[in-house]
Amino acid sequence: MSFPVLQNYLARLSDAGRAATSIWLDADGKAQGRFFNSTMSSAFQPVRRLDDGRVLAYEGLARGVAAADQGLSLWRLLDHAASDDESIELDRLCRMLHAINFFRQHAADDGADLYLSVHARLLSAVGGNHGHAFQRILDALALPTARIVLQLPQVTAQQGWLLNYVADNYRRNGFRYAINAAGPGEALALLDRVRPAVVKLDARHFPSVTADAADAAAHAAHAAHAVTLLRRCAGEGVRVVFKRLDSAATLTALRAIAGEAGVALLAQGHLLDQPHAVLLAPDRPELAPPALYG
Repeated sequence: MSFPVLQNYLARLSDAGRAATSIWLDADGKAQGRFFNSTMSSAFQPVRRLDDGRVLAYEGLARGVAAADQGLSLWRLLDHAASDDESIELDRLCRMLHAINFFRQHAADDGADLYLSVHARLLSAVGGNHGHAFQRILDALALPTARIVLQLPQVTAQQGWLLNYVADNYRRNGFRYAINAAGPGEALALLDRVRPAVVKLDARHFPSVTADAADAAAHAAHAAHAVTLLRRCAGEGVRVVFKRLDSAATLTALRAIAGEAGVALLAQGHLLDQPHAVLLAPDRPELAPPALYG
């Protein structure tokens, strides 16, 4: 790590101890935080280019810290928080923890990005300048805003204006952002309007085999739209990431689509990597079986 301001901050956290702050370091040096009566930390899942297995980014995930579990996802707390203010507090705490735990492990010249989710409730709960508070935290720790991609949630057609407003605010604060689209058709419609750096699609919507002829035709049309999306995004420098890649059959289907489009396949999911607190070593990035690459 070569972020001296962050190093000084971590040293102060270590000296302060758990009782003195809402963020502290555990025995392994990982930053942890407190929300209500829960303790949380970060896990990271790689985003890979599957022609060579290279890790292009990591998605930060909030995880509970308890001896009885292996890291329960805490995003559901946002849905049950008592107020919008508490939702905003949790969202910002998670992003700060992920940024600290990511950059304390990464060198300044490493090219991997950090993807951070923005919960759907936050789109309307924040009344002011989206991204400004987080940008101030990053500036205070001298961490690079350019290495962070904020993942905007999927929205309904009626919320389109809100997505435009939030995206514009993040852009003005120097952030790149990703959109989560219901499918390639919606993603194509959003490209001009929202101008994202990354498009994320659910890999589970691309099955390789179907017994029903009508379903087969629909899936073929879906795949054709995906080819169009991949080609356009490649020409405009926009990354397309297939998330939730959990089966070899889906990987086969996606490889066929990427091959027809003539672009490299970018994906993340449990088929490739389980989320872990520790980032992969830059000189040894492979965790998934090499047979999945190429």
